[in-house]
Amino acid sequence: MTDRIKAAWHAVNATYWFYPALFAVGALALAFLTIHLDRIGWAERLGEVAWIQPARPQGATNMLIVISSTMIGVASTVFSITIAAVAYASGNYGPRLLTNFMENRGNQLSLATFIGTFVYAISVLRTVRAEDEAPADVANAVGDSLPGFVPQLSLLIAFVLMGLSVAVLVYFLNHIPASIRINSVLKGIGKRLIEDIRRRFPHQASGAVEMKAPRGRPVKADSVGYVQRIDFEELERIAQKECGHLKLGVRTGDFVHMEVPLAYWAGDDDIDDLHDERIRDCFTLGGMRTPTQDLHFLVDELVEIGLRALSPGINDPFTAITALHWLGAATAELGKRDLTRAFGKAEDANDDRLVLLEEDYRHYVARGFGALRSAVATSPTAAQVAFDTLFNAAATLDDESRRAVLRTEGEQLMRQTREALKGPDLEQVEASYRTFIQRMER
Repeated sequence: MTDRIKAAWHAVNATYWFYPALFAVGALALAFLTIHLDRIGWAERLGEVAWIQPARPQGATNMLIVISSTMIGVASTVFSITIAAVAYASGNYGPRLLTNFMENRGNQLSLATFIGTFVYAISVLRTVRAEDEAPADVANAVGDSLPGFVPQLSLLIAFVLMGLSVAVLVYFLNHIPASIRINSVLKGIGKRLIEDIRRRFPHQASGAVEMKAPRGRPVKADSVGYVQRIDFEELERIAQKECGHLKLGVRTGDFVHMEVPLAYWAGDDDIDDLHDERIRDCFTLGGMRTPTQDLHFLVDELVEIGLRALSPGINDPFTAITALHWLGAATAELGKRDLTRAFGKAEDANDDRLVLLEEDYRHYVARGFGALRSAVATSPTAAQVAFDTLFNAAATLDDESRRAVLRTEGEQLMRQTREALKGPDLEQVEASYRTFIQRMER
């Protein structure tokens, strides 16, 4: 249940309605509070400040009308610009990038600020009473000098919110073009990927590890969708309580349908299927992949940008080179990490209570550089950079088996390049490959 709540919270945070709605409610509460403070006499303290000039009813009304009408207009414009930027980015860089822009806090909070200011101004406006109107009761009058009711403190807060909104608008006008720059997009994906690698694999590598294949009685899925989250802690508690051993059959990002094994009860044949439903509840399924627990999702985003950049219709090798650089940084970080994860050691066995379906280093290299290989091979510039990137990643590793994986990837890239290039372009790449091999052998 906790993991489902986290998945729901992540889905809500990836929308454009949550923060505007939250700010609107907060602005309404703030308006009620400041109006109440005005009614009980707090506005009189503002008269003691020489540089604050009290507003009259007509001026207060005009100011609040201008603020509210301007803010709703700006909010509409900001939303239109945001949607246009999202459509541009997803169309040029790939539809998977839509998630990144929907989660962008700068866009969400900018829109929320304008909506909140609008709600606050319109809420205060309804309380302003003109000079020729009689007060509802004596307590509503602010003072003898100004007939009617003018919430001076609320007006000051509205003015401050207007200034804040102007600052946010300036920020937004700079943020939008900066956020759709391809270098910024790749930097955001690459940094998030490296941070997720460090968080998911906190331990340094201690040599090659043989990956465990799932065996046992399967617990099958009863619905369809992508695995968005897995509650590993709850799965471990179930296995611990039943003194059994669970091995996962899927990972986050996998697409499952009816009867696909989600996990296996391994080594304990006497465990019945009474707990299968609890195990299924630990897997949150949805209609699309999310980067919450899915490293492959972020790797695929970098690969997709690189493939699009090297396509004949776009032919932008320098964007692909930037994608290769971030992919190389992530590959180097993976090479330093112990890629196995397990939960809950059994007291009477050497096996772990919960064993995840993981991949070895070769799998991640193939998922990144291997998926880009055919496109990189068509560009002599990108191919030469790829060899440098592979060597730089290998130079940070002490594990010879993982260095060998990167060398093999370089060899396969050269084989692919020989099929795609010829003439001087091929000769340049051949020279880079020979340098790559010499450096790897040192």
